Amino acid sequence: MHSKTEVTLIRHGETEWNLSGRWQGHADSPLSHRGVEQAKALGERMKGEKMDYFYSSDLERARHTSRLVGGPSGWEADFMESLRERDLGLLEGMTTEEMLVKRPSEYQSFRNEGPEYQVPGGESFRQFYDRCSGALEDVASRHPGKKIGVVTHGGFLGAIFRYVLSIPLDAERNFVLLNCSVNRLEKSDTGWNLVSWGDVAHLDGLDSLDDA
Repeated sequence: MHSKTEVTLIRHGETEWNLSGRWQGHADSPLSHRGVEQAKALGERMKGEKMDYFYSSDLERARHTSRLVGGPSGWEADFMESLRERDLGLLEGMTTEEMLVKRPSEYQSFRNEGPEYQVPGGESFRQFYDRCSGALEDVASRHPGKKIGVVTHGGFLGAIFRYVLSIPLDAERNFVLLNCSVNRLEKSDTGWNLVSWGDVAHLDGLDSLDDA
């Protein structure tokens, strides 16, 4: 019997596209000035913590965050494609207003057709949820009884919150997905538990945007 496996999920720092309301998906946007400061603040907070393994999405906004968070502690992240944000296909890089003009039918389907709807060129929410939960189980099974840090994305966090608490995929979201937040889980022989969520105490007055 193993001791509990602890997983700390971190959403990347604020990006320029977060500020402008552009949907990112697998497309990338650099961290904003505030996003850099958020990640630096979290790096200082995490200095006193032990982390046995450190992973990050391979998208640059997460990689940059992982360097700033891990730097003070000497952690270097291993990059995993499975930790990416949802692939939004032809909707990526646009604001909601632009979608309503350029891709109105796809946008309405995305909003209204439920978790099985697959964006052209992208993933359905069901496919994304399965990828996220599989990635979480993968890192936990590799390192039972260890402390694991994961830098990822708002969508990934949302999928995992539903997975751990058995929330239906089509239920309205009533939880936060904050930039550079700390979200802690643990796995024991009886399954997953949510320890804490949306912790941004380290930001000390820096705003943190919720995921769109």
